[in-house]
Amino acid sequence: MVKLVLSSLSKVWILDLDGTLVKHNGYLDGQDVLLEGVKEFFEKIGKHDFVIILTSRSEEYREITESFLKENGVRYDLIVFGLGHGERILINDMKPSGLLTAYAVNKERDKPLDIDIVICDKL
Repeated sequence: MVKLVLSSLSKVWILDLDGTLVKHNGYLDGQDVLLEGVKEFFEKIGKHDFVIILTSRSEEYREITESFLKENGVRYDLIVFGLGHGERILINDMKPSGLLTAYAVNKERDKPLDIDIVICDKL
């Protein structure tokens, strides 16, 4: 399990789709499958947070992907299709207070999404 201790400020969540939220290439096998822990993870995301989902799926899969996510209660504000298969790199500045404003978590493909989110007002 990964534990993230985060501030009470609103957040931007940037999440990969295949292998992270749904079974990798499940859509090519006939149907997406939500991975264990995803619903519980999304319940921890603040209602004022912004959620971005990234995928290398082509635009032709947009409709079935968005329908699947909606049917399974996975909320997002933006989904970006057609991205490359390589690394995804996030670079951000720290707050003057020292608050870290960027985190990266690498999880094993198709394994449960097991991330504990703790909100701390003192950060």
